[in-house]
Amino acid sequence: MSGPVTLAARARVETPQASRYLTQLCKHWSHRFPETEFGPERGAVPFGEGRSATFEADAEGLTLTVTAPDLAALTRLEGVVAEHLARFAFRENLGGLAWTRLA
Repeated sequence: MSGPVTLAARARVETPQASRYLTQLCKHWSHRFPETEFGPERGAVPFGEGRSATFEADAEGLTLTVTAPDLAALTRLEGVVAEHLARFAFRENLGGLAWTRLA
């Protein structure tokens, strides 16, 4: 027997403010999802129902990874994460996130 299928997608945004955005995203969701963990270089938000997001910041940018149990949930989570990042990064024109589905 195999376990539940988990789908994943990743996006990368080049910005010198990566650690700041990682912190803002995680702090925002930590009020609703208390299991959220984060530091200056890595954050993880367990959204429940098999959905999660991780963020990795370095000097050049922010890598965002989302996971979900099905394609519809993954697509919704991509949109939610992208919308929140755009809101926090309103001073920068980051452009749209290009998500890559992972095998």
